[in-house]
Amino acid sequence: MDGIELVCFEIISNVGLARSLFIEAIQSAKEGDFDQAYKLIEQGNEAFVKGHHSHVNLIQNEAKGEKTEIVLLLLHAEDQLMSAEAFGILANEFVDLYKKIESKV
Repeated sequence: MDGIELVCFEIISNVGLARSLFIEAIQSAKEGDFDQAYKLIEQGNEAFVKGHHSHVNLIQNEAKGEKTEIVLLLLHAEDQLMSAEAFGILANEFVDLYKKIESKV
């Protein structure tokens, strides 16, 4: 496996890990473990950045004139990237919300 397939799997594996970590962060916050939740969000952000960098490299190469083969796998990778980004935003909001709720109880 090489070329566009390899890049797609780099994106998918990294942002898939990020999304899983963001979900775990929400679950930790729900249980009241905010330190763990914030650690998981940080780990998720690191994984997300790795996937995002792979995607950015594709864009930079395209800007240099190297055409990117558009395949279904790339579309899936981009979909997973956007999904992970949304989960990251929501994880931060949920952790903050759970923290606020706990402080009121």
